[in-house]
Amino acid sequence: MHDDRILVEGRVNRVLAERLWPAVYPESVPAEVAVWHAPGEPVPVADGLAACYAPIRPGEPWGPPWGTSWFRVRGQVPERWAGRAVEAVVDLGFDRGMPGFQAEGLVYRADGTPVKGLSPRNAWVPVGDPATGGEPVELYVEAAANPTILGNPPFAPTPLGDPATAGDAPLYRLGRVELAVFDAEVWGLAHDVEVLAQLMREVDLISPRRWEILRALERALDALDLQDVPGTAAAARKHLAGVLASPAHASAHRIWAVGHAHIDSAWLWPLRETVRKVARTAANVTALMDDHPEFVFAMSQAQQLAWLAEHHPAVFARVREKVAAGRFVPVGGMWVESDTNMPGGEALARQFVHGKRFFVEQFGVETEEVWLPDSFGYTAALPQLVALSGSRWFLTQKISWSQTNRFPHHTFWWEGIDGTRVFTHFPPVDTYNAELSGRELAHASGSFTDKGNANSSLVPFGWGDGGGGPTRDMLARAARLADLEGSPRVTIGAPAEFFRHAEAEYPNAPVWVGELYLEFHRGTYTSQARTKRGNRRSEHLLREAELWAATAAVRTGFCYPYDRLDRIWKTVLLHQFHDILPGSSIAWVHREAERAYAAVATELAEIIAGAQRALAGGGTERIVFNAAPYARDGVPALGAAVSIVDAAPVRVRDGVLDNGLLRVTVDAAGLITSIVDVEADREVVAPGGRANLLQLHPDFPNAWDAWDVDAFYRNTVTDLTAVDEVVAEEPDAIRVTRSFSRSTVSQVLRLPAGAKRLEIDTEVDWHETEKFLKLAFPLDVRTDRAAAEIQFGHVYRPTHANTSWDAAKFEVCAHRWVHVAEPGYGVALANDATYGHDVTNSRLTTTVRVSLLRAPRFPDPDTDHGVHRFRHALVPGASVLDAVREGYRINLPGREFRGGRPVEPLVSVDNPAVVVESVKLADDRSGDVVLRLYEAAGGRARARVTAGFPLAGATSTDLLERPWPTPAEYPVTDGGFSVSLTPFQVLTLRLARR
Repeated sequence: MHDDRILVEGRVNRVLAERLWPAVYPESVPAEVAVWHAPGEPVPVADGLAACYAPIRPGEPWGPPWGTSWFRVRGQVPERWAGRAVEAVVDLGFDRGMPGFQAEGLVYRADGTPVKGLSPRNAWVPVGDPATGGEPVELYVEAAANPTILGNPPFAPTPLGDPATAGDAPLYRLGRVELAVFDAEVWGLAHDVEVLAQLMREVDLISPRRWEILRALERALDALDLQDVPGTAAAARKHLAGVLASPAHASAHRIWAVGHAHIDSAWLWPLRETVRKVARTAANVTALMDDHPEFVFAMSQAQQLAWLAEHHPAVFARVREKVAAGRFVPVGGMWVESDTNMPGGEALARQFVHGKRFFVEQFGVETEEVWLPDSFGYTAALPQLVALSGSRWFLTQKISWSQTNRFPHHTFWWEGIDGTRVFTHFPPVDTYNAELSGRELAHASGSFTDKGNANSSLVPFGWGDGGGGPTRDMLARAARLADLEGSPRVTIGAPAEFFRHAEAEYPNAPVWVGELYLEFHRGTYTSQARTKRGNRRSEHLLREAELWAATAAVRTGFCYPYDRLDRIWKTVLLHQFHDILPGSSIAWVHREAERAYAAVATELAEIIAGAQRALAGGGTERIVFNAAPYARDGVPALGAAVSIVDAAPVRVRDGVLDNGLLRVTVDAAGLITSIVDVEADREVVAPGGRANLLQLHPDFPNAWDAWDVDAFYRNTVTDLTAVDEVVAEEPDAIRVTRSFSRSTVSQVLRLPAGAKRLEIDTEVDWHETEKFLKLAFPLDVRTDRAAAEIQFGHVYRPTHANTSWDAAKFEVCAHRWVHVAEPGYGVALANDATYGHDVTNSRLTTTVRVSLLRAPRFPDPDTDHGVHRFRHALVPGASVLDAVREGYRINLPGREFRGGRPVEPLVSVDNPAVVVESVKLADDRSGDVVLRLYEAAGGRARARVTAGFPLAGATSTDLLERPWPTPAEYPVTDGGFSVSLTPFQVLTLRLARR
């Protein structure tokens, strides 16, 4: 017989699209629709139900950008439909290709009971199954006119991301709103045909199975009367029963399908819209569970469930019921799916503290899976924090986006900087929004890298990013793919079931050591500088507030502000979400973040001032509070004293700054041509080089503007050497002013007395478009690697491009410092607000560059326009521990207070390699002091911890301040105890007071 494959496949496609799917609703009657357009922000449900409605017809416009319209749908089920399944079909004007990225709605009954969500691929509402006939129908839809920010073409600058510029022209036209008969037999036939057709396309062309499916489909279509699809659907399905019953091969790949709805806590929509997205999704999936007992749904992000409890208690009650039944599964153990590159160590720990505690308190669930499918790379500090939180598994998907190198494993042990290993899975389906299509499952099976050793993978399925979750159509596919020849076997289950199975199946999985660097989205270390500064400042203010409040509570009876600190921490953790802190959200999100950080700073300043007032008492002495873990200027670490600086004066003469330790020469262009380390008798600036050099690059990546910096940006650079003014500022500084394009820069270069560091304060009034601003320091240091601070330690990255893996790290993230060294001499560069860096070497020169600002136009066309301030400190002759010290110093400046007494530290540690990261009172309000330490140098360290209060005992705990199954107890002698830490170990201690 001749090859008629293309002919039959074309026939299948057309019949499916034009006859089968339309026939799912063979009879319908129009409903009566009325609308009320809510003014401004969303209103309570009661207000929407009680509003004054006006008639609206299909085809009429509604919905200005970000507006809310309430639709009232009324009708009556025809008597002739008695005994049949009836649904309301409500099309708000959907584009089926954009689920989660446009208009959505939440349906309520007339009494305010939430029913389910509406979205482009889920536009039905149950009325009766079976209907009695003649019953009235009244439904209310809270519809959100969310604009499609992605645009056409995608990544085009748009005013829609800011309500102030979005306009008020309606975005949508109301589609069909009907009561309709739902024909389950036709629906079943459509899924039979769709699943087999998708499978057929993925089966090898020469496989008999492909032709077996083709002929079965042909026979089914021959049996179908296209003029009477409902009447002939059952007969057509009989021709497909055989091929659907043929079981999968014994060696078929096994897929654990986990219902999911990846919901970005903010991205192309504001936080307030995410609150509603969560409600729509949770209503959807809990309703779906009532009809599908096999369905299991996993949801991460405690913040989102907290929103649900606050704003939609009825839906939250349904969630609690399904959690108790094991159907709705909390996962992730974090407050939000945060970025993991930029949050500080303590903040990343608190993501687990607040996330896991919420799940335990609200649901009695101890989450064991860390669920971060979409974050933009994963810090090498994370495995230890996973283990310290009481979790044991890790899931991500985003690494599949890497542009250069394919990650070699899908199931593996991930080892962090301290040696902790966590069992990790990276789904080979390469999406966290799967539909369970034949293409996706074939891709998962075919791309799985661990064949021969393991044969199982996980697939998160359900509409995501903007939410929506799984649909009944996806569950129909899963049912047909459970055991089908030519396909992987599909089992719906919970993530923990998969991980237990995978761990047993592959106990000797390979080990990946170090960070999971995403070779993509490198611009997120720099975009939206105000958001990044707000995060950094908030983290350090929280450290101060907890430290001084705890010290004051122990010493003076000060009322420790448990509730305020808890609330503020949750605000900061929320804004570490992986599209907020990275700077990849719409303007609305970042403007709100800026206001939130300002409010956080104000409130924390109040807490700090109140605690310091209680500690210092009345008086006129100039008391300096030092929240850093290192002493400075006569002030003890974690304490307060009268500051004493006994050092030679600083001289500024003829462009030379000299404090007796460093001699810095600044030329007429305001650039540093020499930095002499007097004690070491060594020049720090590379021969012929000029440091503190601002460099401007074009910045127009191939896609994903706010996210990406593509390597070719380095091909073109403009050195900003033109200068407006170079002037000496007494007694210890030089000011340099420049202007370029539409922007200006003012820098103050200062040598503090008695310190071997050059401080550089930079203020940029930035009004560029698609430009990238760097600050460069060519150093006379020969090294093939650079150290960069991460949470609770540091990593070394290459300064060369020997391999494709090395070359891909052309832009990297560092926290408070980077450090380069050759044997016997190193230089550190510390910062107070920047994360993006690049470090390269050329023979005897190592150039360290800091990324200051970008100017992408999508999704925020005015990204970072305005004034920004940065502080950097260049520290010649620095060791890694010197870099750690300077990183804390620049981020925790001393606070002056007029008082009458110094403050002894609440705790002190005698080894500079053992760093105090946080001091606070225990969250259980027992009055115990909680201390978090870490080893910072990457070696083994022993230290004595001395308490500044009567100490009854010291015990190690997990991150949540809970005792381990076998907690370590430290013998107390003379008011202190000794600890021994392994490289980069994090240790949480509970100190009981007598």
